[in-house]
Amino acid sequence: MWTRRGAGLKIRPTLWLPMVALSIGLSAPVGATEKDIFGWAEHVLVGRSQLAMEAKLDTGADTSSIDASKIRRYRSESKKLWVEFRLTDDDSGRAIRYKKKLVRYAYIKEHNGPSQKRPVVKMEICLGDHSMDIEVSLVDRSGFAFPVLLGRNALQGLAVVDSELEYTSNPTCPAKGEP
Repeated sequence: MWTRRGAGLKIRPTLWLPMVALSIGLSAPVGATEKDIFGWAEHVLVGRSQLAMEAKLDTGADTSSIDASKIRRYRSESKKLWVEFRLTDDDSGRAIRYKKKLVRYAYIKEHNGPSQKRPVVKMEICLGDHSMDIEVSLVDRSGFAFPVLLGRNALQGLAVVDSELEYTSNPTCPAKGEP
């Protein structure tokens, strides 16, 4: 196994080649999984009714948000807070009313103004072939180019965003029924 030449020890090639190959194979972190690569803009399906919407994938944002209208908070008979709101399908223009339990409030700091208090609910989002239930803040995003913003809370562990790409895949999650 070991041979002595001059001042140092040498390892025979029959032994060091397999050791190098083994070390290369073990260089990936334990538990590492392959992530899908998406562009900075993608098509998504939202909710069980699978509303077609366009999303901006923003790794600089912690949380996700969605363009909602007619947002109304109320208490159920069991005194829990709920939120009623409408989402509009990009393709058909149809608006669907949703009722979701309020998860929490998000306080979003505006660039030139005070923090904004937004209701947060859990929504099902389909990106590529990944269906996920994520927290989204409800806000009027009509002044933005994209009605959905997917932040790190949605992308972490799932995707890598390539800023040179856009619309790399169509959502393919199976439908689960109405909201």
